Amino acid sequence: MSEEEKTPLITEVEGKPESDPGCTGGICNPKNCIHRYFPVLVIMCFLSFGSYFCYDNPAALQDTMLKDLNLTEGKFMLFYSLYSWPNVVLCFFGGFLIDKLFGVRLGAIIFSVFVTIGQVMFAFGALTNTFWLMGLARFIFGIGGESLAVAQNAYAVKWFSGRELNMVFGLQLSFSRVGSTVNMNIMQPIYKLFDENVHGYKCLGLALFVGAGMCLFSLFCSLFLAALDKRADRVLKRSKVGGEEIRMRDVKDFPLTFWLISIICVAYYVAVFPFVGLGLVFFEMKFSMSPTSANAVNSLVYIVSAVASPFFGFLIDRTGKNIFWVIIGTTVTLGCHALLAFSFVSAYVGMIVMGLAYSVLASALWPMVSLIIPEHQIGTAYGIMQAIQNLGLAVISLVAGIIVDSSGYLVLEVFFMAWLCLALIAGVLLYLSDVAKGGRLNMGAKKRREMVAALEAEQQRLADQARIATENNASIDEKPSIN
Repeated sequence: MSEEEKTPLITEVEGKPESDPGCTGGICNPKNCIHRYFPVLVIMCFLSFGSYFCYDNPAALQDTMLKDLNLTEGKFMLFYSLYSWPNVVLCFFGGFLIDKLFGVRLGAIIFSVFVTIGQVMFAFGALTNTFWLMGLARFIFGIGGESLAVAQNAYAVKWFSGRELNMVFGLQLSFSRVGSTVNMNIMQPIYKLFDENVHGYKCLGLALFVGAGMCLFSLFCSLFLAALDKRADRVLKRSKVGGEEIRMRDVKDFPLTFWLISIICVAYYVAVFPFVGLGLVFFEMKFSMSPTSANAVNSLVYIVSAVASPFFGFLIDRTGKNIFWVIIGTTVTLGCHALLAFSFVSAYVGMIVMGLAYSVLASALWPMVSLIIPEHQIGTAYGIMQAIQNLGLAVISLVAGIIVDSSGYLVLEVFFMAWLCLALIAGVLLYLSDVAKGGRLNMGAKKRREMVAALEAEQQRLADQARIATENNASIDEKPSIN
C-alpha cells in the first residue's frame, strides 16, 4: 500500500483540508462523517455485491444444473472447490500486493475485472455445455473474488479505523449477503422465464449471464470508489506514516491469537457455505419442499444476516467482548445444525437462527484482526486469513459432495458439527491466550476506547518529540561555524 494510503481517514491531523474546486461544502470533506457514510461506505458495501451474487449461482440452480449438465453432486461441488483452490495462495499474495505494490485502489479494480471475466466465461460455458470451461471460469472467478474481499476489508480499515469498525464490517457483510439473497430468490424465476423460449443448458447459460451484469455493476463501484479515495488523498493534509517495510518473513511473527482467529474462521465457514451450496436438495428431500420453497429456506441465512449484521455490528461496537460474541455465534450455529439433522422442527427455525448466529460471529470475528496486526500489514493479514479459509472450503466442498453421494445428508450434518466443535475449542483457546496477554480482544468497549486514547496520546507525544528533535538538529546545522 502506498504511503498516503496507509493513514486512516478519521485520524486527527494538523491543518485544514485543501480546497477542492469541485466542491466547497462541508459534506464534501472526506473527514466529514456524512461523506464517509454516503457515498463512500455505500459504494464500499456494493464492492463485492456481484461477487457474492455469483458465488452461489450454482446453489440457487442446483437441481437445474444437475439435470441440464448431467452432473453428480461431487462434480457439482467442484464448482465451489475450484473457486477456493486459487485463493489458498492468491488471497495471501493478493493482500501482500495490496499492501506492498498495487495499493487498495488498483488492487480492487484488478480483482473486480477477474470476477467479471470469470462469470462471463462461466455463463458461456453453460451456454455451450462445456464443463471444463465452466470449471476454468470458476477458477478465474475465484482469483478475483476473495482477493476483492481482502481489498474491501483494507478499504474499511483505512476509512473507519476505530470504534466504528465492527459496525462497518457488519454493514459490508449485510450488503454482500443482499447479493447472495437476491441470487437465491431470483435465479429460479429467471431460469423459468428463459425456459419459455430456450430449454436445457442454453437456458441455464442465459440465466447465468444475469450474474455477469451484477459483476459489471460491482466493477463500476470499484472505479468510483477509487476516484473518491484518490480525491481524499489529494484533499486531506495528513501526516504520513513513516515507511514500515512489509516483508513476507514478518508473517511468522504474527501472534498466536491471529492464528487462532484464522482457525475459527475456517472451521466455522466450512460448516456454513458448503451446507448452503448443497442445501437446496437437502430441503427438498427431508422437508418435501418445492424447488422455490427450498431456495427460499436455503437463502434465509443470507436474508437474516443482511438485516441483522449492521445491528450486531453496532451492538458489538457498544459492548466490546468480541471473543464472547464469537463463542456465542459458534455455539448457536452448532445447535442449528443439530436441529436440522436430528429433528423435523420447521427448517425455517433452524435457518433463521443460523443466520442470526452467522451475523454475530462475522461482525465480531473479522474486526479483531485490526486490533492485533499493525496497519501496514493489515491487507497481508486478511489475505492469509482468507487463504486459510479457502483451503478449508476447497477441500471440504469436495468432501461434502462425496459424503452426500456415498452416505447421505445425515452424515454430512454430523461432519459439519465436528468442524463447529473445532471452532468452539479454538474460541476457548483464543480467550485464554488473550487473557494471558492483557485481554485486549475481549475488553469492554469503554475500556478499549480508553486504551486506544492512551496509545494515541503516547504516539502523539513521541511524534512531537521527534519533530522537536528534527527542528533542533536543523537549527544547529544552520549555525555558522566559528573558525
